[in-house]
Amino acid sequence: MSQKFDVNFVKAQKPAGGIAVVLQAPEAIGAPGEVDPAGVVAKAAEIGRFRAKALKTLDIVAPHGSPFDRILLLGLGDLAKMAAHDWLKAGGAAVAKLRDSESVTVYLDAAGVEVGGQAAADFALGLLLGAYRFETYKTKKDEDEPRTNNKKPTKVTIVTAAAAAAKKAYAESEAVASGVLLARDLVNEPANVLGPVEFAEKAKALEKLGVEVEILTEREMKRLGMAALLGVAQGSERPPRLAIMQWNGGKPKDRPVAFVGKGVVFDTGGISIKPAAGMEEMKGDMGGAAAVIGLMHVLASRKAKLNAVGILGLVENMPDGNAQRPGDIVTSMSGQTIEVINTDAEGRLVLCDALWYCNDRFKPQFIIDLATLTGAVMVALGSHHAGLFSNDDTLAARLTAAGLASNERVWRMPLGKEYDKMIDSKFADMKNTGGRYAGSITAAQFLQRFVKDAPWAHIDIAGTAMGSPTDEINQSWGSGFGVRLLDELVRTNYES
Repeated sequence: MSQKFDVNFVKAQKPAGGIAVVLQAPEAIGAPGEVDPAGVVAKAAEIGRFRAKALKTLDIVAPHGSPFDRILLLGLGDLAKMAAHDWLKAGGAAVAKLRDSESVTVYLDAAGVEVGGQAAADFALGLLLGAYRFETYKTKKDEDEPRTNNKKPTKVTIVTAAAAAAKKAYAESEAVASGVLLARDLVNEPANVLGPVEFAEKAKALEKLGVEVEILTEREMKRLGMAALLGVAQGSERPPRLAIMQWNGGKPKDRPVAFVGKGVVFDTGGISIKPAAGMEEMKGDMGGAAAVIGLMHVLASRKAKLNAVGILGLVENMPDGNAQRPGDIVTSMSGQTIEVINTDAEGRLVLCDALWYCNDRFKPQFIIDLATLTGAVMVALGSHHAGLFSNDDTLAARLTAAGLASNERVWRMPLGKEYDKMIDSKFADMKNTGGRYAGSITAAQFLQRFVKDAPWAHIDIAGTAMGSPTDEINQSWGSGFGVRLLDELVRTNYES
């Protein structure tokens, strides 16, 4: 489980033992006098050749004359180049050295470092994100691993001249952290625990934050004509669900912004079954839905000043005697018919009905869908960018900017009529896959047929939601990718 923190911001703090974390810039290495009355820090830095490079640390144990048991120096590198994400990474780098600690005092303004309130809050957010571990099902601990006391949070006192501003900003940072960690938990959960019904219950739990939640059952989706989504689910004994979450933080007359998440809680590929190697990772094929529920949690927690809708298409894709077959033709909620060429191209079948329902009912300002949709996007972009497809240049530009600000980066990929020909079908209005080439593009081209003229963006997070490279703020297999990206988009562009 994650290490928990009780964070407080103060302008001054009387040293009281535990660990002191002192931020360092290359031009001024040292520590406040109350931390280092004997002046051992400068000497230790010289002996240890500590130059305060970004994210480098020097751990001084039992420093002579100091009231602290340890002094941890944390380098920042070139302060002039530090962006918000760099402060997050600094917090994450610090927390890696603080496991098992009961009391920590962080000196943000030490040795010539001047930190504003937002930067201080970002540092604290990095602590929360970097501390996350998913250990729910571990009954034994490695003796060399730190043992965190989950019942008693670590007390973290952050000393900064901008304490008041930091405290205000941190209230929103906590909301962001809670949404990201919720998304990580959901992606990391095994599929035998988290099915469509259980996932829908997680959405229902947001009601305690003021979110209005509706859950549509299989019967209700049949009435709506969602045969594309239901076709994916028909091979599983676990019934599908459509979760609709509404946060009404704006004016009643304001049109909402909308987010749709692919929630395939486990994907065997269906009759077009996947290879056995690595199939266990398909418990994370609901990473898009996890990001959407995480975002709705953030918006409600920080009382965002806008109206927002989140929709989750929740199914399991299994092969049994009732499973959908290659060659089947289904009629989507839109009335358009789809020939199922490959049952492993199921996410777009789930999303197409959810997208149509979203646009038809809510008439939103825009729709953004998130999905672990194609392996092809990983071939193109690896695990450091998500694929972005959009019919609206303004929305695409805003998402790109939000990705750079949050460091959850997206890269815009093309759409075009030429790709439509690849999903034309001899027997139906379209087929659900265009073949090997341009796989992520033809998947997006398919989805575009279900949003009419609404401003829309599709984000393919197959390479970033699970199994992506870890860093200072994420040591988890499930990353929670998309929550901070979309919160940044909303916060910057759409709140009143």
